[in-house]
Amino acid sequence: MIEASYYRPRIFPISGLAEDAEIDRAQAIDPTVSLNREKVEEIGRDGVVGYLKRSPTATYRLTQYEYASIEYFQKIIGTTTLGSSGQTGITLSDFKTPYYDICGYLVDDDGTFTGTVLYPALRTAGFSITIGDPQAVVERSFDLVGDNYIIWQDDNKYYIYDSYTAGSGDDDELYLGAIPPAIDPDDSTYMYRVVRVRSGVTTELVETTDYTYSNATKKLTIVSPIADDLFKCWYSSGTAPTVQFTNNDVDVPAIIGDSVSIYLYVPASGKPESSDYLYRLQSVTLDVTFDREDLREIGSKNVVQRGVKDKTVTVTLGQILESFTIEEVLRGEASGYGKLDVTELGDDTALIVKFFDDNDKGSFKYGMKATGLSPTELRGGPTVNEYVNTEATLEGEDLTISADVSIIGI
Repeated sequence: MIEASYYRPRIFPISGLAEDAEIDRAQAIDPTVSLNREKVEEIGRDGVVGYLKRSPTATYRLTQYEYASIEYFQKIIGTTTLGSSGQTGITLSDFKTPYYDICGYLVDDDGTFTGTVLYPALRTAGFSITIGDPQAVVERSFDLVGDNYIIWQDDNKYYIYDSYTAGSGDDDELYLGAIPPAIDPDDSTYMYRVVRVRSGVTTELVETTDYTYSNATKKLTIVSPIADDLFKCWYSSGTAPTVQFTNNDVDVPAIIGDSVSIYLYVPASGKPESSDYLYRLQSVTLDVTFDREDLREIGSKNVVQRGVKDKTVTVTLGQILESFTIEEVLRGEASGYGKLDVTELGDDTALIVKFFDDNDKGSFKYGMKATGLSPTELRGGPTVNEYVNTEATLEGEDLTISADVSIIGI
C-alpha cells in the first residue's frame, strides 16, 4: 500500500523558463478523470455497436498550507522572475496560456518504488486563499484542468525531465545516458515531449523534423538550435531520477491568521495607509476563477490553443459587528460618517493581503492586491447569545501577486 508520506508530488513547468520542483506543504490532492465515452447503439441490433472515445477530462484540486512562499505561483505560470522582488508582479493574464505536468512518485510501505502517476498538460482554472478564523492555518487551493491521466510502471516506471540551454556554439546535443529513456510501449518512441523556449515563446517540437533521438548513443539532437534556446524534454525510464522530492526545511511549516495583514482602501483617495488596516476580521476568502477556453482542432486529439475568456476575483470578509469600517470604506467616507446608504457604495475598492513568516510581521514574504472591487452582497445578523457577525462580498477582475512590497503598495 502507498501512504501519503510516500506519494511525492512534483510539478514540471512546460511553458517558460521555470524548472521542475517538488510541491511543498500539500495537504490534499483530489484528481478526478472522466473518460468521456459514449455508447453507440443502432436500430435493428440488440446490443452495443461500440463506444466513442473522446479525450478524457481531468480535474485536479490541490490544497496546500500557506507557507509564505510565492514559488508555486511562479511554477504554474512558468517563470523564474515575475513576482520576485525587483520584478513586475504576477497578474491574472499570466495564467492564460501556461501549462505544466504534475506527477506523483509512488513508493509502497516496504520502500519499493512502484510507479509514477502523471497528469500531463494541466492548466489553471482558479485558486483561492482561505483564512477560516484568526487562529486557523491559512490554506490555498488550486483548481486545475487537463485532458489525460497516465500510469508509468515496470520498465517505464520513472517519469524523467531534463533540459539544456544552447550556448554560443549552438550546442545541439543532450546526452541522456545517465538516466536512459525507455521506449514507450504505445507509441514506439523514446521521447514523451520535447519543447523549445525561444525569446519567451514555448513551442512543442516534432520528432524527426525538429529533433532526433538515438538509443544507441543516448543522445537527443536538436535541429537548428540558436544560442540561448532552452530545450526541455520528458521521457519514461527504468532508472530512478537523481531527485524525486527535496524536503523544504527553509520556509516555515505553515502560517496562521495572525501572520497576515489585510488592508481595504479606495485607490482614488491615494495610496494605502496604515489606517486602512482592517481590524476585528474573523475570516477572509479570496477566490479567483478563470473561464477557460482551451481549443482543439479537427484532425487532432490534442488541445492546440489555450486561453481564458473571463476571470473573476471574489473577496469575502467576515467581521464581528463593532464598527462599520468596511461599509465606510466602500462608501468612500471617513470614520463616523453619519449615513451609510448601500445604494451609494462605490465600485473601485482595493484589497491588499500581505503574508509574513510569523506574527511579528518583521519579514514580508509576498502579497496580493485586488483592485476594481465592487460590493455584491452584505449579510449577517444576530443569533441568541452570540456576537453579531457580518459578511461582505466584493467582486472584481484584477489581481497582482508579488514579493515586492512596492508593487503591493504598503
